[in-house]
Amino acid sequence: MADAADLMATLQAFLLLLVIPRRRRTQRQRRKHRFWVREIFQRREQFGWYHTVARELRLSDREYYFGFTRMSPERFNHLLSIVGPCITKKPWRSRATISAEERLMVTFRYLSTGDSQLSQAFAFRMGTATVSNIVNETCEALWFSLKDQYLALPAIANDCLCLAKEFEEEWNFPTCVRALDEKHIMIECPKIGGSAYFNYKNFHSIVLQAVCDAKYCFTIADIGGYGCSNAASILSNSTFGEIFENHPFTLKIPCPARFDDKKLPYVLLGDEFFPLRPWLMKPYPGKQLDETQRIFNYRLSRARRTIENAFGILSSKWIIFRKPIRANVDLAEKIVKATVCLCNYLRLTENANYIPSGFVDCEDGNGNIIAGNWRSEVDYKEGGIGGNRYTYEAGRSRDDFKDYFNSPLGEVPWQLDYVRHLGRTQHK
Repeated sequence: MADAADLMATLQAFLLLLVIPRRRRTQRQRRKHRFWVREIFQRREQFGWYHTVARELRLSDREYYFGFTRMSPERFNHLLSIVGPCITKKPWRSRATISAEERLMVTFRYLSTGDSQLSQAFAFRMGTATVSNIVNETCEALWFSLKDQYLALPAIANDCLCLAKEFEEEWNFPTCVRALDEKHIMIECPKIGGSAYFNYKNFHSIVLQAVCDAKYCFTIADIGGYGCSNAASILSNSTFGEIFENHPFTLKIPCPARFDDKKLPYVLLGDEFFPLRPWLMKPYPGKQLDETQRIFNYRLSRARRTIENAFGILSSKWIIFRKPIRANVDLAEKIVKATVCLCNYLRLTENANYIPSGFVDCEDGNGNIIAGNWRSEVDYKEGGIGGNRYTYEAGRSRDDFKDYFNSPLGEVPWQLDYVRHLGRTQHK
């Protein structure tokens, strides 16, 4: 009897395993959507911003159109011709698809306003999930369509020589090929690994570590570092940091230049949070510095303002970086990649409008810094805890630069008065 009861119980359990999934499938098949498309979204072509505001501005107000999209109509069309094939969708079930032009417009409004995806959904009359997919796919398409041309790593000696010549002409710093810094991109606390993204400034972030040329264009970018990591560790773990440290010959950087008895290598410029390397110059630390060291620090910080201004342009034009990005880490990285490429693209093609007069830092005839307008819009102070240990070769290179800047061959007329005036001001 016991065997028969066990057999019956086993049979019942087996039948349940067969019946329950079948019932669930039937229930799913019977479940019907309340509506296929919400009524408010069915009038997208009548009242959506792309079909109303954007088109009206394009025809009647170029200035406001530039503020709406961060570019001129001609530039938008050119960018659409590059990215459009990657974001064009085929019709599905006889339904009209959202055009590539509208997808690009939605993405630009999201990046340039920093408003939530829900706000963009109401404005453009489309679902929140649709907006999310559009932003994700378009940012990825912008990165892959623009990075090879507008974020290409200079890898031949002539490029390095041209970059160094620009820094020497614009900022009086010879043999400098790029300026280096990092920016913490605010994000909402991730669901997984939140503490890893919590930084020393008490918010969650991913790190954009980048270098730029003398014209505020990004040339190398490492995106997605943990917010808790410091500048030195991110640099050592980045691809370009590893190349400069262990395989500099792959960049074909020229041999050190000679000025009298000084041998000046081709270098990047960083602030005090980065480690001193033969290929990376940083200021002399501390306050008890002699006059020659303070002159070197002034000349370095003067040239390194290029990367500060590049980050300032990025945050001022794409307001999404002024508040925490409400997206997962993967989408946040795609947003940063897309906007870095867009900054370079617009910097090279829309220069007069994209960076108007007075927008970035400049100097008067005495070397005094006139802060750019972006500094009143963006609270800029980035960095981490850098390493202070360095090799003899790195220290000697910095001393060579110091001696050169204090020699008749390398000095600029106003540096001594500027440093002495600054010293008197700080001691008051």
